[in-house]
Amino acid sequence: MAEDASSSSGCTGKLADNSINQDELIMKQQREIEKEISESIPLVGELEDITSLEKEYFEDPVYLLKVKDLTSKYKHIRRTRPDGNCFFRAFSYAYLENLLTDKTEYEKFYEIAKNSKDILVALGFSQFTVEDFYETFMEVVQRVGEQAAGAEGALPAARAELHDRFNKQGYSDYIVVYLRLVTSGQLQTQHDFYQNFIEGPRTVTEFCRQEVEPMYKESDHIHIIALSNALNVGVRVKYMDRGEGSQVIAHDFPEGAKPLVHLLYRPGHYDILYG
Repeated sequence: MAEDASSSSGCTGKLADNSINQDELIMKQQREIEKEISESIPLVGELEDITSLEKEYFEDPVYLLKVKDLTSKYKHIRRTRPDGNCFFRAFSYAYLENLLTDKTEYEKFYEIAKNSKDILVALGFSQFTVEDFYETFMEVVQRVGEQAAGAEGALPAARAELHDRFNKQGYSDYIVVYLRLVTSGQLQTQHDFYQNFIEGPRTVTEFCRQEVEPMYKESDHIHIIALSNALNVGVRVKYMDRGEGSQVIAHDFPEGAKPLVHLLYRPGHYDILYG
């Protein structure tokens, strides 16, 4: 009988192992499918009519009402790849695009951007780590400055160049990484204030290491508040969800600032909106 129990136990163990292996296989397959879907979507898409959202939700009366509200306020949408970096990519693209037609805003931003590396190094970030990302970021910023408020006929070419850079992974991801570091720096500089936004026992520094600095980590209110404060840029986020009513609720960051960047948030994802 003991032998039977032993063999039975061994069999159960094998079944459990097989079950674990099967679960891991399914999860691996799921991740590969998600990666494939994600990589088939451009990092930043072309400009689309806002009514294109209606096709996504034609069988969803709740969201259709929200889309109707959105179309009364915005004309176009530009989609970003849903890879966890969408807030940083959407924000930076929309803001730099805005700067192409606003020389005064550009000059204000340029000073903040230029000094940002020294602030990060003073906070203890490795100069060696920060340098590459900073240089690529500033290369794109300076190119925008060269084209900002230039001849009207040159604007389409400037926008096309910006779009091209944001769809090259080398440029696009370096901009995202650098803005993640700037966000982390802001959170740590004002850690007493931002600690109030962090759930659980984590310190601000731990939160930054785990949720802000790594690529592909999704962004929340705290990321938007920190980045908009660090760069002194107004951001309006329209939250489209299953909340009550037919209107899409808007939040402005920092509170009271004039929004220069307009983003659409749907659970887990940000796209760019145009009036």
